[in-house]
Amino acid sequence: MPETFHNHLDESIKLELNLAKLYSFFHDSFSEDEDFWWELAMEEQGHASLLQQEKKQPHPAEFFPENLLSKDLQSLIDTNTRITELMSQYATNLPSRNGALQIALDLEMAAGESHFQQFLDSPTNSLSANIFKQLNQEDSDHAERIRNYMQKNT
Repeated sequence: MPETFHNHLDESIKLELNLAKLYSFFHDSFSEDEDFWWELAMEEQGHASLLQQEKKQPHPAEFFPENLLSKDLQSLIDTNTRITELMSQYATNLPSRNGALQIALDLEMAAGESHFQQFLDSPTNSLSANIFKQLNQEDSDHAERIRNYMQKNT
């Protein structure tokens, strides 16, 4: 596996897992929104699992959908760092309910997550892309769902 592909894949997996942890934390912190946060956390965990399964394939780069991962490795690293810092901060200083929703929206608009949504919305050009899209068909645009949730519930 080429090192660049490996690094992008690892950071992408880390991003999905970090978001799942953050959303699980919000699930535990905001009882009025616990179902919403739980659903998002489980979907992020599912995205990470899909990427982890691809990493285990004998030749993942050969069959991996070309446009699935963000090309901007530094942006992935920066977003992961930001989530880790937020989790540390929130351990002692919980954001408001609206603040949690806004942070989630901001993170979903970050490079790695918005790129993943762009991939899901793009025309399918390979068998592997079809498989990823079918496995994620229930996980509609998180940013849009967060916006709608904010409008209806805050």
